[in-house]
Amino acid sequence: MLGLIGGTGLGEALFGDAGEELEVPTPFGRTSGPIRMVRWSGLDVAILSRHGEGHVLPPTAVPYRANVFALKQLGVTHLLTSGAVGSLREEFRPRDLVLVDQVIDRTNRRASSFFDELGLAVHVELAQPYCGTLRDRLREVAARGSLASSGTTVHERGTYVCMEGPAFSTVAEAHMHRAWGADVVGMTAMPEAKLAREAEMCCALVAFPTDYDCWRPHAPGAAKEALLAEILGHLKVATSNAITLLRDLVAELATRPLPACACQSALELGLWTRKELVTSPVRDRLGPLVSKYL
Repeated sequence: MLGLIGGTGLGEALFGDAGEELEVPTPFGRTSGPIRMVRWSGLDVAILSRHGEGHVLPPTAVPYRANVFALKQLGVTHLLTSGAVGSLREEFRPRDLVLVDQVIDRTNRRASSFFDELGLAVHVELAQPYCGTLRDRLREVAARGSLASSGTTVHERGTYVCMEGPAFSTVAEAHMHRAWGADVVGMTAMPEAKLAREAEMCCALVAFPTDYDCWRPHAPGAAKEALLAEILGHLKVATSNAITLLRDLVAELATRPLPACACQSALELGLWTRKELVTSPVRDRLGPLVSKYL
């Protein structure tokens, strides 16, 4: 099953009014909104709007744990996330797409693990935070799908620095991010990627730059209204490009499923607590994540 986490209106853009909406309770509270279930070309797809209907949740307030846990309960095995970012490189132009492969986590106010309670110590491998198998398929689809003839540039890799927000970077921070080797900056990649790994999902992120952040000076005398209109124009085109790629990927996975990979057994060597010491309340609370190992 494929899970999609993105902006408001993602489901409608991809599948029209098909499917049904589900409210999925979790031990970590409510999800950002209802999860929309669609059966498309024989493939089950679960779609969730990260910021809630009408974009009411700022990045720090997104219930990341509830979102990923709910998708896990529904049976999602592969998670594709998307989001707008600022570019930190000249060559990562607004309206391009970036298949992110690395993350620098600068968040500090978010619960970033399912396993932060007493009774179960878990340490997952995160050297490669995104699934190479799923990213390879995205690259293939981008190279020979609908985007190939549109002239859209798809960067096969990129490092995403995830800041807490909600304010954007200072100029000094932007230059620091560039010095660190980051290519794009955003506010939502973490802890989604960490949680997806703990949930043993294959996860990939399609990011779309809408501007050059603040490290690159604007043209002298540019009006704020004009700059905002330019960014919104980039966002509209980039979102359309991302939706085209997602639609092509869904069609591809429906006919050619992905093979199993190491992401789907991420907890096999990650559970450090002796099994007989894991209490019943912990087993019940985290069952969808750990039951196969306990």
